[in-house]
Amino acid sequence: MRSYEEFAREREEQNRLVLESADRVTKRFFSLDALTYRDGALPAATKELLGLVASLVLRCDDCVAYHLGRCRDLGHTGEEVSEALGVAMVVGGSITIPHVRRAVALWGELTEKASELEEREER
Repeated sequence: MRSYEEFAREREEQNRLVLESADRVTKRFFSLDALTYRDGALPAATKELLGLVASLVLRCDDCVAYHLGRCRDLGHTGEEVSEALGVAMVVGGSITIPHVRRAVALWGELTEKASELEEREER
């Protein structure tokens, strides 16, 4: 399993490549996706949890990684993410378990790095 940093770099580069040659439909879809996760009647943080659950049910590890990163950025706790993973398993069934395992490992990586950064900033 690749690290979150590797995933994020690869995603950014691939998005750049797609958008360089994208037609209007692709550009609009990318824009719609970005608009969807902004604050609205539901806060952006809630929408990221919804995205995380949907991604787990659909078994898209790249999407899971993206939403976990956003959940971390938006201040979700491990307990909140854990409950979302539980919802995903109930909705998606046992086939989601390997994806939940990877999500838990990745959340650990994300929160460990966040703790290290906080410790450095305190010094």
